[in-house]
Amino acid sequence: MSENSMSSTIISKANIAVNRFGYGANGDELAQAEKDPKKWIKSTLQPISFNDSFPHSNDILIEHGKYQKEKKRKKQQQKKNRQSTSMQANGMQANDMKSNKEKPKNFARLALRSMSIDTLKQAINSSHSVSWRLLDFFSNHFSVTAHGQLMVGLAATLEREAIAPHLLGNFEDMLLAVEQHPAMIIYLNNEKSFGPNSRMAKKHKKGLNENLAREIMELHTLGVDGGYNQADVIELAKGITGWSVKRPGKEHGEGFVFRAYGHEPGSRKLLGKKYSQKGLAQGKQMLRDLAMNPATAKYICYKLAHHFVSQKPSPALLKSMEATWLKTQGNIKAVMHCLFDADEAWLNTAQKFKAPREFVISTLRALSLKKFRDKALLYTFTNLGQQPFNAGSPAGYSDGEQDWLGASALMARIDWSTMLSGYNKRINAEKVMDQSIGKSVSQLTYNSVMRAESRQQALTLLLMSPEFQRR
Repeated sequence: MSENSMSSTIISKANIAVNRFGYGANGDELAQAEKDPKKWIKSTLQPISFNDSFPHSNDILIEHGKYQKEKKRKKQQQKKNRQSTSMQANGMQANDMKSNKEKPKNFARLALRSMSIDTLKQAINSSHSVSWRLLDFFSNHFSVTAHGQLMVGLAATLEREAIAPHLLGNFEDMLLAVEQHPAMIIYLNNEKSFGPNSRMAKKHKKGLNENLAREIMELHTLGVDGGYNQADVIELAKGITGWSVKRPGKEHGEGFVFRAYGHEPGSRKLLGKKYSQKGLAQGKQMLRDLAMNPATAKYICYKLAHHFVSQKPSPALLKSMEATWLKTQGNIKAVMHCLFDADEAWLNTAQKFKAPREFVISTLRALSLKKFRDKALLYTFTNLGQQPFNAGSPAGYSDGEQDWLGASALMARIDWSTMLSGYNKRINAEKVMDQSIGKSVSQLTYNSVMRAESRQQALTLLLMSPEFQRR
């Protein structure tokens, strides 16, 4: 499965359209793409919408407030019981003790699980998987981790409420929506950030928290080499002081709130530019300018090209994408169309090794599996090392193939492929090979699959072949 083993195999443009840019063929998509690969892939770049049957971030905040209140009540009750010097009958005592050990009901983990599964299943079954790949890209770009009771519930709402609505629009709008979303604010502690000279700081000795500002500049916009310094981080941190989340049951309304009493007064200076706006407008203008900074165009266009095209995207492709970004005020759809139009994006040899999420989704699409147990699906991602919303860092999961090519990681893929092949004994490996790889299959892989001793072995060999593992 080395890069050399795949270098001699010429990949068709239809295969590139379906597998490099999308999540692999589902049904006859490879045949559809054969007619006009560029036109086909552009037609599949469609807006993503989620149904509203899942909890909103506001629901999560409200339920978390109830959970905390109930948890406090039960803790007080337990303390009261321990201090009691007399007990009633043994039967009553046992029931009381059992009741005291029960944890308050909380639906945060169920919300995370159900929303993660819903997104995965839509990506698996969608007829425009390139859009779901793009959503996953930006969800990882604006990574939040489901650690801690509240973030477990909030993590999956960020991509649904702040990223998906702006997926094919301007990056500026997505950036503002993300940085004002409760999941991002709480994940990076901005609700605890107060200007040193604000009313809140003077009264309660609260301080400035730089977490969100630093990640906005280092990971969300300019990039680590974007030409900013620590003074810029502090100025941005001051500019977004007061950006917080409403307290359910204690404040009217829901979600994002600007707390004027926590905002640092006065003007700011970021990257040499002065910002004299007051209140909420100050931070918003700073973010708008960061979104349109040439360093942001360079950084995100590189990440897009690195993710969709190659480990080492060509300078010509990057230059073209950056120019489109600046010309269209960061219009994501226009930048993606620029990528699709570039000859450098259609290199006819495999360029990328699939990350676990890509591998699993493309496999289930290739096998046209409509039913797959939710628990087993989430366990698979955990076992392969890419559990949803569990990167553990604002930097997200790695997009470098060196981080997914270890011996244990490959063994986990073999085990999963073998299990999946044995579970679906009626699937014809030759048909799957034709629909997922088509004319791009090497003679070695073709012979291995066709001469396999069993259907299970044939399908396992196909799923672990260089042509399927790379794109």
